[in-house]
Amino acid sequence: MKSSPATKILREELQKLVNPKAILIVGLREHSKASERYADVVFYYSSGQWDGSIPFHYRRAGLFLEDSTQIANLIKDAYEASKPQNARKWIDGEKRKWNQDRSGKTVTKPFFDALLSLRWSCVDSDLPKNRNWARRIQDIKEMGYILATHTHYPCKKCGRNTTHILLIPLKVTTQTGYELITPALRKRIQNILGYYDAFEGKVRHTDSLIPDHKFPEISWDPKTRQKNLESLTDEEIRAKFQLLDNQRNLQKREVSRQIFQTGKRGTIFGIKYYYVGGEEWPRGISRFGKKSEAGWIGSPWYDIEKWRQSLNRDIERWRQMEKDIAKIKKENEELRKKLGKL
Repeated sequence: MKSSPATKILREELQKLVNPKAILIVGLREHSKASERYADVVFYYSSGQWDGSIPFHYRRAGLFLEDSTQIANLIKDAYEASKPQNARKWIDGEKRKWNQDRSGKTVTKPFFDALLSLRWSCVDSDLPKNRNWARRIQDIKEMGYILATHTHYPCKKCGRNTTHILLIPLKVTTQTGYELITPALRKRIQNILGYYDAFEGKVRHTDSLIPDHKFPEISWDPKTRQKNLESLTDEEIRAKFQLLDNQRNLQKREVSRQIFQTGKRGTIFGIKYYYVGGEEWPRGISRFGKKSEAGWIGSPWYDIEKWRQSLNRDIERWRQMEKDIAKIKKENEELRKKLGKL
């Protein structure tokens, strides 16, 4: 978060609401790419100190705290959870859980084991060597764990600022994650949607077209995810998905992230047209959770084909209005000429 007067005031308020001998509020910070906000803290214990970040905006857990008292209470909970004796119990319990229930997660488990230090872990020197480390971190988040990210944290081993990840021993939230689309389901969706590229507005017989959820995942909560996609009817698939290539799929993700953060409902080609509502996110509708889909409907990227068709209809209607106005002007001019001869 930028160091604004409001941010400074909130930090000062939080410091007043916690025990200054036990908790230091260092500052407030935002990880915009993940739509997460943190309070950077130092926890003091008799055995030493713990440096960390406590998220008070954490989309995957449905955590969006604005009230200073609520944020302070969360920080106090994290302080208790991070006490050495409590942290050890939590670590032992999570180890048992992984050995019993997640033994098949052979790629992700070494990352989780490394993060069990409950200290900032450098992605270059502390975590297992893996080019796709971000996917492993996402996998752990999707299991419901609370992780903090710092993109410019000093690493003594690397001798420079690097991305660090921190596992926080707070209560694990409900598992979220994206819906699993099997190769067979992907093919079925492509066939039902006729290989129609929603962005390009034409049929493209290529397997590179990806089933895209019209309702962006950034707004999902645990109740949004549908477990058995195989049971979807053809009509439900048409209502739920559109086809985009990878480039446009990534572009939509970035636009959706900006919409989620700013409340500005985005554009395609800079065209501020919305077939329902306007540019601003509708009042009274949360940007998170199952009911938030109502706020996405009408925005350009939600249903691109419907947006295009609606825009084309309005353009044609405006053209017809221009013709009608021109015709009326011509008739009025002819009438004035006739009246002038009388």
